[in-house]
Amino acid sequence: MAVDHSGAAADDRRLEPGAAEARRVEGLVAAQAKAVALFAEVEARGIVAPGVGEREASDRIRDLANDMFGTTKHWHKRIIRSGPNTLVPYRDNPPDRIIGEDDIAFADFGPIFEEYEADFGRTYVFGDDPHKHRLLADLPRVFDAGRAAFAADPRITGKQLYAEVERLAGEAGWEIGIWHAGHLVGEFPHETNDGAKAESYITPDNDNPLRRTSRSGRVCHWILELHFVDRHRGFGGFYEQLLDLA
Repeated sequence: MAVDHSGAAADDRRLEPGAAEARRVEGLVAAQAKAVALFAEVEARGIVAPGVGEREASDRIRDLANDMFGTTKHWHKRIIRSGPNTLVPYRDNPPDRIIGEDDIAFADFGPIFEEYEADFGRTYVFGDDPHKHRLLADLPRVFDAGRAAFAADPRITGKQLYAEVERLAGEAGWEIGIWHAGHLVGEFPHETNDGAKAESYITPDNDNPLRRTSRSGRVCHWILELHFVDRHRGFGGFYEQLLDLA
């Protein structure tokens, strides 16, 4: 959804409703495509790697986003977490940690590309731990299954999709590590959205259909956010991107 950093929101209001929505969809899809390209380059350069500090990796990704796309703003705090820090929910701020040789790490970034928000997360595994590699494989698989459940039911609610993600995670041997499995993108940024506003999240407390319009009359678009953990073994993983669009 357009964010009013340089007049895009005002421009949208001057368009016919269908044209404005088409512009928003195009902007969100393009923003995610840039996030995909950014993190492909992150992987190619080995920015998230053993021996690198979490804050150092985060700063290097920030600088790379600026070099590649001129991105200087992020709509929520930039996160790189590794080892036991991967158990920690978004709102917490664990101490900086050096990524280990046999470690797991994840990135959670919300870059703004040309006034449109992306929200993107990926997991990295180093070493041969089979449980960490299993989580690495399960995250995109469960994401695809969650997206299929959303596509199959035009009236699916936040509560119902959360329950399906929780079921899929449990079948694979994981717990959901946070209180929700996704959120609106663009209109209700993480940093200003009160957790009590259940209708903004894919959560057990949201009985509203996900396919609806917001209070401002705009079509709701969603991020599916998976934070799965194994508390016994002391690690978690993360995977996040658009649910209802690209």
